Amino acid sequence: MTGLHARRVVLRPVAAVPMVLASVLMFLAIAQPTRAQDTVVHDAAATRTATTAAGATTTGLHTGEQPGPERYGHNLQRNVAVRMADGTKLRVDIVRPAVLGTSRTAAGKFPVLLTTTPYGKNNYAIDTHLVHRGYIEVIADIRGTGLSEGDFQIFAPAEVSDGVRLVGWVSRLQGASGAVGLIGGSYLGTNQLLIAGAVGPHSPLKAIFPVAAAHDLYRDVVTMGSIPDFSFLSVWLLGLLPSQNLTGPVIEALNDPAIAPAALRSLLRNLLGDVNYNAALIADMALTGNRTTDSAYWRGRSPRGVLDKIVANGIPAYLVGGAFDIFQRGEPLNFAGLQNAWAGRPVHKPMAAQQQVTGRYQLLLGPWTHVDFAALDVQDLQIAWYDRWLKGRSTGIDRTRTPLHVIDATTGTHSDWPTYPVPATGVSTYYFGAGRTGTAPSRNDGRLTPGRPPMATGRDKLIWSPADGSACSRSTDQWLGGLPSTVLDQLGAGWQCNTDDRAAQTGPAVLTYTTAAFGKARRIAGPIAARLYLTSSTDESQLVATVDDVGPDGRSRPLTSGALLGSQRAVDKKRSWFLDGRLVLPFHPATASSAKPVQPGLVTRYDVELFPTFATLEAGHRLRIQVSSTDAPHLQPTLPQTLTLVGGRYEVLRNSRHPSAVSVPFAPL
Repeated sequence: MTGLHARRVVLRPVAAVPMVLASVLMFLAIAQPTRAQDTVVHDAAATRTATTAAGATTTGLHTGEQPGPERYGHNLQRNVAVRMADGTKLRVDIVRPAVLGTSRTAAGKFPVLLTTTPYGKNNYAIDTHLVHRGYIEVIADIRGTGLSEGDFQIFAPAEVSDGVRLVGWVSRLQGASGAVGLIGGSYLGTNQLLIAGAVGPHSPLKAIFPVAAAHDLYRDVVTMGSIPDFSFLSVWLLGLLPSQNLTGPVIEALNDPAIAPAALRSLLRNLLGDVNYNAALIADMALTGNRTTDSAYWRGRSPRGVLDKIVANGIPAYLVGGAFDIFQRGEPLNFAGLQNAWAGRPVHKPMAAQQQVTGRYQLLLGPWTHVDFAALDVQDLQIAWYDRWLKGRSTGIDRTRTPLHVIDATTGTHSDWPTYPVPATGVSTYYFGAGRTGTAPSRNDGRLTPGRPPMATGRDKLIWSPADGSACSRSTDQWLGGLPSTVLDQLGAGWQCNTDDRAAQTGPAVLTYTTAAFGKARRIAGPIAARLYLTSSTDESQLVATVDDVGPDGRSRPLTSGALLGSQRAVDKKRSWFLDGRLVLPFHPATASSAKPVQPGLVTRYDVELFPTFATLEAGHRLRIQVSSTDAPHLQPTLPQTLTLVGGRYEVLRNSRHPSAVSVPFAPL
């Protein structure tokens, strides 16, 4: 990119609440810094320092003019009822620009930014930064949550239809210009993609800005390699959603006593709904294995199926994602899919190195956990994006030939690329070998070499274990949204497992293989595939692979992981990604019909998908892969899966006939 003006991405502190409580609230809200009040509040633009989660400043994220000064205050209208197509009434709050120093609504026509949330609109922190620059913001409780009527199911088709209807309704509000944008993160960001795919052409919806949005619910967060992610699902469905929807109506009633009777009815309905749906879903998955294979249920709730429709509907999207987010896998795939759809290519394919790209679809990807997005200041980017598409201003944000913006997970440096995978990416394959390297605490401490193993024999033993005895791993933190590390950091203790997970590399349930030290720095860029040849004593197997950056001091820093349930090892080559003729993203159908029991004692190939990362291994560092049979507490097999896994003894083969290996994409520095 040329002609860049400095743009900084900021992790801002949360003020006026205790630090631990702030961490919890950040995980719950994944929203903006201040909640609008009934009286007018005018916030002066704050001076912000430029730091990212990796501790590095970032510049050059888009071209164009700096955002103008705040010109308005705001006022708030609570609990407006909006009737849906089936008669269900949703409740919304409306925040309008006001004349400075008064509660009087400002004259003029303003674009509308719409948020639909399942966490209670009273818990959503309205972005007054945007309202003060001439936007109306509307926050809606989705059906079956907050004060809205109806029954809740995650990303239900009725919820998407409601979103489409709300887009039309807000476009006709008094004082609205007719142009609508969507805003919000996490569930709220995923909803943006689903709604944008459903509005059809010529809609009032003109732009979206999804932060931390899913691509494929089943593969992103419900399972990893068909092994359920009960650590996240339990916290989300049994903790986050109920807590917000039980306390929300109480807070609403305190703010507006006139709606107290409706709030009481909502509280009771939410309580029953959480038991009937949330708890039932978890219990059904854990005890029977239902919903643990890919099916129409999950596909119909996943943005991957509507990316081409978003492009066909003419809706630009600026995506923000994290290398350590719960949607780590899907965020780059959303970017590639949108760019492919715009270029007339198959949505699910990797982008071609020389394909045409557009600034209508961009991704900012940094070293952030889910919690980090609550404190991530992207307001300048949002203003430039919405001003371009909702106000027709030439901010320059869309004029780029490099719409992929990456902040390196280890160095914090910023780079821009036209495509994903990035151009000139080459794949290096490293083969498992005998040890010892003297660098790892594991029982085998094997070598990882660029040459195929010459010997006809060679194998390492592994046992299945429900837990490896150590929850000290990045996955524990990542799949709890980054909450453990955030809380401990704010208490001054720190979560050392994100920078050194050697404690998880011991015992009979884990093997490691490590390269020699690199003579020069190398940048990993994209998805990684581990090819494992294995024998099992049981008719099911569970495999987890983790890639680490090992420093000269011995610290083993986990970068990314992947997992696979052995019975779901089938690979759909048409949907898989190959670079340099080598498999880097194996796509497993993971359906009920694709499952095939493991044959005990038979050498079987397993292709494990490790989620993508952008991380530099400095000169003198090594690359390590851990292969284990567990990733507790992150991954917990269902009861039926557990019964077939118990007693499992595996042998990982590393010989000339069965060369277990890992294929890593490297991009130019």
